[in-house]
Amino acid sequence: MSSIQKPQPLGREQFKVFLSITTRWMDNDCYGHVNNVVYYSWFDTAVNTYLIEQGVLDPFSQSSELNIIGLVVSSNCNYFDPISYPQKVEAGICVTKLGRSSVEYSVGIFRESLPLCSAQGSFVHVYVDKLSRSPVEKMPDQFKKMLEKIHV
Repeated sequence: MSSIQKPQPLGREQFKVFLSITTRWMDNDCYGHVNNVVYYSWFDTAVNTYLIEQGVLDPFSQSSELNIIGLVVSSNCNYFDPISYPQKVEAGICVTKLGRSSVEYSVGIFRESLPLCSAQGSFVHVYVDKLSRSPVEKMPDQFKKMLEKIHV
């Protein structure tokens, strides 16, 4: 029988950018902690907020200079310590793999001011043409340079 290593929580120093998130009453489930699906929403919010702040994503624009969008093709999450409303949390993000047309983001969810994450996960975006939805040959230089800033 093979031995599976249990994931360990990462520390804040593993992440490059942080976003504050306020939990909501509706985030708690019947077990008294934030439901697992909410974490995936936080992952998406953290990464997309970073992309918007860097000027490479405008969700309201019908036209974009970059003409690419990221589609999630895989995701995962490991939970270490429960979070409950009304705790405040921070999402740390970084890029762990940077390919020709794809990127893997790592996201850590931290309870306010704690050194180790309560949950951590990743997801992979494949960047495609906005209209055809075909993978791009390569990400535009401006986009790749922005991702390299948070690559570990």
